[in-house]
Amino acid sequence: MNRVLFVDDESALLDNLRRRLYRAKSKWQMSFVPNGARAIEELTASHYDVIVTDMRMASMDGAEVLEQASQISPETIRIVLSGFSEDRQVLRLVPLAHQYVAKPCAAERLEELIDRSLNLKELLGQPRLRSAIAGVRQLPVIPRIYAQLRKLMAREDAGIDEVAEVIASDSAVTARILQVVNSAFFRQARPISRIDQAVGHLGFSVIRNLALSAEVFIAWPQVRAPAPWFEPENLQRHSRSIAYGAQALAGTAPWAQDALLAGLLHDIGYWVLLQQCPGELARAASLAGERKIALIEAEQLVFDATHAEVGAYLLGVWGLPLPVVEAVAFHHNPLGVRHGEFGPLAAVAIAETLLSTSETQRDGQEVPTSAPDNGSLIALGAPFEWAEAQRRLRDLATDEVPLYV
Repeated sequence: MNRVLFVDDESALLDNLRRRLYRAKSKWQMSFVPNGARAIEELTASHYDVIVTDMRMASMDGAEVLEQASQISPETIRIVLSGFSEDRQVLRLVPLAHQYVAKPCAAERLEELIDRSLNLKELLGQPRLRSAIAGVRQLPVIPRIYAQLRKLMAREDAGIDEVAEVIASDSAVTARILQVVNSAFFRQARPISRIDQAVGHLGFSVIRNLALSAEVFIAWPQVRAPAPWFEPENLQRHSRSIAYGAQALAGTAPWAQDALLAGLLHDIGYWVLLQQCPGELARAASLAGERKIALIEAEQLVFDATHAEVGAYLLGVWGLPLPVVEAVAFHHNPLGVRHGEFGPLAAVAIAETLLSTSETQRDGQEVPTSAPDNGSLIALGAPFEWAEAQRRLRDLATDEVPLYV
């Protein structure tokens, strides 16, 4: 049974939380402790899948609790439940908290959030990888783009579209900004997947503080990539290509922006693996070349998982919109998910197939993959045939054309 630890130094609030979540005892084993010190004792003595802590507590606040929790039990998903969201607090918690929930919070909403976090274990079954992902505090940013963002945020005349375009130029920055804007730090009526809307909602002050924070972003390590495909500029170029493709296939659908975002983030798992497991990723790249198999097959052999599940787990833990998480998780296996209608997952998967002849060809190999026939498109709910999909992607924008105009 999954175990959830709740921490709050106000006994009345803790008792109220216990009462409101009483029905969840059939699926979770819950512990309620009155301070940070007790929480650390619990985490040291036993494994917990999720920790939910208040922020403002005497002697040890929520950020300190999560700091120690991340070291004692890196696999544990860390959630803050608090009524305060000052900018300074945001910067402290972004590297530590996977999600932030505002008080007051309905029991059903909190239960849904915890359930969603726990369900991610089905997506990525390897505890070692979950620990590596949950322990991610910083994501590497392409130095050129990081310098552009810092320079832009120093200008007083910077515009929202201009800032959004620079953010969209790097998947790591995109993921972080969307994590923050979709948390309860910044209350909004519904999930945000448009980067320009995220910039407008957060405001330049928050964006600037995040961009300047060494605790949130680091420059891409100056180490040799295990293969040309893993050079950061190549990864980002491919991500933008898939984003354009998914958006073109979506056309005027209301979910077109989710498709674009999913395209930008569909390979974010490589950002994590390059940072957390570079040796094993290099072994997967070598194995793909030696056996003449697709890179994703080699990843499965080495990790017992792929970059798709790794990326989706990270985005899911960070609370990004479910359609985006699903698209990232299954973009190499879209028929593994039931399709009611054409959506972001199908758009990203078709764009990936059309724009990448194979995973391993990126590394100089020649292992072709078969293009889906019209029957596959029907199974994906696509409202067009193969020839129309090719036509929509024929005149894609290039890297020089902005995503936000």
